[in-house]
Amino acid sequence: MIENTKNLQKAYKLLALQEKISNNEAKNLIDKGLVSINNKRLKIARAELPINTKFKIQKQPKIKVIFKDENILALSKPPFLSSEEIAQKHKEWSLLHRLDKETSGILLLVKENSKFHQKAKEEFKAQKVTKKYLAIVSGIVDEEQDLNFPLLIKKDRFAKVSVSKSGINAHTHIKPLEIQGKKTKLEVTITTGRTHQIRVHLSHIKHPIIGDTFYGGQEGSRIMLHAQKIELLGYSFIDDEPINFLF
Repeated sequence: MIENTKNLQKAYKLLALQEKISNNEAKNLIDKGLVSINNKRLKIARAELPINTKFKIQKQPKIKVIFKDENILALSKPPFLSSEEIAQKHKEWSLLHRLDKETSGILLLVKENSKFHQKAKEEFKAQKVTKKYLAIVSGIVDEEQDLNFPLLIKKDRFAKVSVSKSGINAHTHIKPLEIQGKKTKLEVTITTGRTHQIRVHLSHIKHPIIGDTFYGGQEGSRIMLHAQKIELLGYSFIDDEPINFLF
């Protein structure tokens, strides 16, 4: 049965009408991943949808300062903002590392080319930085595991990472914290910081992160990955899991 096209309209136009905002504002909300229909993210702003479609918009939390001194700025990064977007808001500081756009948690910035910046880069290179994450994955993980799978990155429009013998070494340790139904909350510790490392390792063992459809995960309101703790050069920062970090 062919649906009557008169009863269809582009998603961003419907959202603009529903929220009484401009078409550009509506498209931006969809592109950021903040709009969902029946708990499933709307990914295509120009998708044709029934005119009675009801949208749900996630509120974007504010960027919070966890700590600041002459060496380092530790921020609580909300999901749906890229690390680069956040850095642009703090022009005197430069990114020490990056988090994926939908990953929340601790993001560190430093004064570029300072002595501390050089020492911090050396600590990352020497794998002396402790990084702990929380992840909610599909399936039941009932024991701690070490994941040592080399990763190969291919860059086109988007970076795509896969496990490959010709890749570079990557180490991830996972520890189950809580199991509900057929989902598990994990504590994830990494010593290497490869692109999409945690996401690909968990997908490889058939426990993809909820919301990470790019690597085979089921639909969710966001990718359920949160950078909870980081330690380097005598500093230790913790960012409690956000309110919307749910099973």
